[in-house]
Amino acid sequence: MPPINLAIVGVGKIVRDQHLPSIARGSDFRLVATASRHGTVEGVDAYKTIDEMLEAADVAAVSLCMPPQYRYEAARKALSARKHVFLEKPPGATLSEVADLDAMARDKGVSLFASWHSRYAPAVESARSFLASTTVRSVEIIWKEDVRHWHPNQEWIWQAGGLGVFDPGINALSIMTHILPRPAFITASTLEFPENRDAPIAAELQLEDAEGRPIRAVFDWRQTGRQTWDILAETDAGQMVLSEGGSKLSVGGELRSVEPEQEYFSLYSRFAALIAAGRSDVDIAPLRHVADAFLLGKRKLVEPFHD
Repeated sequence: MPPINLAIVGVGKIVRDQHLPSIARGSDFRLVATASRHGTVEGVDAYKTIDEMLEAADVAAVSLCMPPQYRYEAARKALSARKHVFLEKPPGATLSEVADLDAMARDKGVSLFASWHSRYAPAVESARSFLASTTVRSVEIIWKEDVRHWHPNQEWIWQAGGLGVFDPGINALSIMTHILPRPAFITASTLEFPENRDAPIAAELQLEDAEGRPIRAVFDWRQTGRQTWDILAETDAGQMVLSEGGSKLSVGGELRSVEPEQEYFSLYSRFAALIAAGRSDVDIAPLRHVADAFLLGKRKLVEPFHD
């Protein structure tokens, strides 16, 4: 089959680091247009707005990579034009937005993909298979990184709807909801807000599954030095450690899985498969946990944050 004509809306760091190399590597899509206030891609038709792009460019699918606060409006425009839509994570600023987009995609007969790139990390499926084969007793998630390194001077991420530390933390939740044998529910949370910001810089979540087994998640954006993206599970078959954001798996201290990283390449392969099958994939479980964390969250003010 010929490649699908694709447009990207919002040309920023994640597009240059991940989307462009993955699209170029595969054969499913051909990037033919972009719409962005500031960024362009060499050799690709550039437009300032999605309206201009949808009117002028010959595209069948649109990848939306702007901040989540602005994604809903763009997604509605693309779906109204009967374009297949790829949503960067998180899929929206609210659960209601995503539900409306899901219904609209069904009505228009196009595919909608709420992408969770960390689920495609190399060792995640191996971790899922292992946990399904044993009894999980408890889980600890430690997701700590340096916001100044990963999100330098990105004001949107500190604004309401930008999620703050849940921008990386939702990656951990996307893995957790994929690999655990049973659903989990937040029972308590503490959110640390810098005095000068509208989004949290750190969070601690307490969860349980339906059988009362404990899960603890700690997210922090103030980590310096080595970055930590680990999920530890105590099981009847030994301790499982899924480390480096899902890249490595060890059980009982024995390394079991180390594979090359190809998260975004896998995302675009999945998107193409959904389009070919006439289906959508709009899993909101990770975003629902974030919403629950805010609903149950105790707010704690901490020192101001400055880039």
